[in-house]
Amino acid sequence: MIINNRIRIVFYLGILVLAVSLSSCSAEKPKDKRPNIVLIMSDDMGYSDIGCYGSEINTPNLDFLASKGIRFTNFYNEAKCCPTRASLLTGVYHHEAGMGRMVSDPEKEIKPGPYQGFLNDQTITLAEGLKRAGYATYMSGKWHVGERKEHWPTKRGFDQYFGLISGASSYYELLDQKERKRIMAYNGESWNPPSEGFYMTDAFTDKATSFISDHETNDPDKPFFLYLAYNAPHWPLHALPDDIAKYEGKYNIGWDELRKNRYAKQLELGIVDSSSPLSSRTSTIPSWESVENKEDWALRMQVYAAMVDRMDQGIGKVIKQLEQAGELDNTLIVFVSDNGGCAESVEGRNLDISGSVIGEKGSYKAYREPWANASNTPYRYYKNWMHEGGISSPCIVYWPKEIKESRIESKQFGHILDIMPTFLEVAGVDYSEVSNGEPLIPLKGKSILPILNNQLITRDKPFYWEFAGAKAMRSGDMKLVKGSTTDWELYNLKYDPTELTDLSAKKPEIVEAMKKSYQEWAIEVGVK
Repeated sequence: MIINNRIRIVFYLGILVLAVSLSSCSAEKPKDKRPNIVLIMSDDMGYSDIGCYGSEINTPNLDFLASKGIRFTNFYNEAKCCPTRASLLTGVYHHEAGMGRMVSDPEKEIKPGPYQGFLNDQTITLAEGLKRAGYATYMSGKWHVGERKEHWPTKRGFDQYFGLISGASSYYELLDQKERKRIMAYNGESWNPPSEGFYMTDAFTDKATSFISDHETNDPDKPFFLYLAYNAPHWPLHALPDDIAKYEGKYNIGWDELRKNRYAKQLELGIVDSSSPLSSRTSTIPSWESVENKEDWALRMQVYAAMVDRMDQGIGKVIKQLEQAGELDNTLIVFVSDNGGCAESVEGRNLDISGSVIGEKGSYKAYREPWANASNTPYRYYKNWMHEGGISSPCIVYWPKEIKESRIESKQFGHILDIMPTFLEVAGVDYSEVSNGEPLIPLKGKSILPILNNQLITRDKPFYWEFAGAKAMRSGDMKLVKGSTTDWELYNLKYDPTELTDLSAKKPEIVEAMKKSYQEWAIEVGVK
């Protein structure tokens, strides 16, 4: 009996020692000190639509990030929602990623290639790369790079997802548009918003903050990547009454005066200088004095401003959540827009309910070309165009541990293709390490981390653009650009950032050389 008791005691002591040992190992598990990464994208927002880029719209949270970080005066997107998102997520040209145009209809036959309408398997996404590097990955917001379930975010590297799978949608409900109904999803399943009390911008914010909160509770030793893709301020013009009220009477001055005011503020801030004169109003835009129904026009811009305001409030909540988690200083935050302000009219879609008021549920309106021209101050043209007004994005980079002094970066430009290599470098890995030996298309951008440290990076290759027949190429300071129905134009962006002096007739040899380079690229990536 004594021997049995001794055996029993030794056995339990062994169990106790093992438990203590395991507990000790768990307690000593080191926290991964790599920074969290938060990528925030707005939708159809013009170059000058936030305060720190010249706007009168109240954006204190984005202004805060800018005041502690870096503002690029020249950062490029791909001029359209689907192409920009494809290049952002994969680090390759959107044709190479399978998104040459827009998303494909999930009911139609798949036609593999540059225009298949969803991300292909010759690329990895930011989420896939960072997940393989040891990050938790979350997304809240607009996806728009694959409608079929097998192409949704949780199939492309995101641990959790909530948001709008489709493109433009009512902010209050899901409507049938064109040939198919808009889709929202929570992780791998379709999700329908409640019939009352729902506003999409707030829903994206709330889920983003809950992802951060849950992460700090469930997996605090791991860094995370959060992609927060707002659909604001993309049409339809939908905003909450309190936000609309803030801008009562603000836009009665009209678009001509608004552009002048924004340009003056941009000069004061240092976003532009005298080498970037304000472009003239195009012939397709009437003067404010000549238009009738000024009240209706002013209300459109008033609601648009309220949408930007609400998005900024949401960004403030994300900042606060990071601060409460003690992670704000250890988080890289990047803010960009997917294209310039949008000149489109949606009146022909006939989705308005009779008697509805702009901004309210049941209305379906856009702010249209005159206000888009103001949004893109000081540039010309809009979303879908490859002129600066279509492809220039505000870009704010905030990272206290890396950026020791805030500044405006005007010497060097960045591109949406730079995001993937930058984030991988932040995570301490390169593309080859996270590719798992897959034969992936090579990345087309460069890490901009040296720029954050005020160092120069060398661009040894040009950048190219194409969407629906609109084309462009930038090599050094020279830019060749063509509208879908216009001829090639040539600009020297060093001396003419707003593209007012076409040099194509004076420098035909440069035009021909750049056209040849563009054509070689177009064949390589599969442009139709």
